Amino acid sequence: MRDLPFLNGVRAFEAAARHGGFAKAAEELHVTAPAISRMVKLLEERMGVPLFHRRANGLALTLAGERYSTGLGPILDALAALTAEVTAEAGPPTLTVGVGPTFAIRWLIPRLADFRAEHPEIDVHITTGGITAPFSDKWTCGISLGDGVWPGLMAEPLVAADLLPVCAPALAERLKSPSDLAAESLIRVQHAPEDWPRWLAAAQAAAPSVYGPEVGYYGQAIQAALDGVGVAMGIRPYVDDDLAAGRLVAPFPLSIPKGSQWYLVHRPNRLEEPSFKVFRDWITSRAHGLAKPGKLS
Repeated sequence: MRDLPFLNGVRAFEAAARHGGFAKAAEELHVTAPAISRMVKLLEERMGVPLFHRRANGLALTLAGERYSTGLGPILDALAALTAEVTAEAGPPTLTVGVGPTFAIRWLIPRLADFRAEHPEIDVHITTGGITAPFSDKWTCGISLGDGVWPGLMAEPLVAADLLPVCAPALAERLKSPSDLAAESLIRVQHAPEDWPRWLAAAQAAAPSVYGPEVGYYGQAIQAALDGVGVAMGIRPYVDDDLAAGRLVAPFPLSIPKGSQWYLVHRPNRLEEPSFKVFRDWITSRAHGLAKPGKLS
C-alpha cells in the first residue's frame, strides 16, 4: 500500500508555491484563500515539516518547501498528461491552443482548414489570451510574442515580428519616400508606442509633429489601414496575407525587427503527446515557410 500524502493539500501547496501566495492559488483552484491555507496547514501537519514561512508581508518557502515544490512540478505534469491521454481515448484527440485574438484571427484560423484537411482526427480548440494572460495548465500549448523566456516552459521560435508601414493601395500611390509620411495620418497602437519612432529612425526620416488616430490593438490598426484611414505600422505575420492578396501595400521596402518574435510555448511533457507532435510539426513548417518582405541594405 502506498503511503501517499494528503493530495488536496499537495495540490493547494503546489499552486500556492507557484503563485507565491494563497489568493492566486485560490483563484486557480476555485476555492477561497482560507481553504487553501487550511489544506496547506493540514499537509504540513501530516508531513511533520513546515513548507512555508508565514510572514506579515507574505509567504516564503522553507528549504523543505522549495525542494517539495521543485519535485512536484514534473510529477503533476506527468499526472495531467496521463489523465489527458486516458480520457482522450474516449473521443478524438483534442488540442487547446492559447493565443492572442489578433494572431488567431489574422494568421492561425485562416490556416486551420489546411490542418483539418491533413489531420481530421485531431480536434483543435482556440482560446484567446496569449501574451495578455498567464500560460494555463489547461492549454496544450500557447503562441506568444516575447523574448523566448517563460520559466518552466519550452519556447520554440515560429515567426519573426518584423515591422513595416502598410496602407491601402490608393494611399500608397502618393508615398514616394519616407519623408512623405509627414503629410499622412499615422495609425498608432496604444500598447506599442515605440513602433513608429523605431521605424522612422531606421528610415532616417523625421518624426511628424502630428500623428493620426490611436487604437488598442494591431488588428484594429490594420483594419483602419484597409479602410483608408491612414498608414499603419504593420507587424508580421498579421499583414502577410493582406500584402499577398494586394489588399494592403508596403510602400517602402524597409522592414525592421520589433525586438521580439512569436514562439510556440508548451510544457516539456507535451513533446510525448502524439497529437501535439503533429500540430507542432505542422505549425512550425507553416511558420518557417513564410516569405519575409524585402529589406533595404
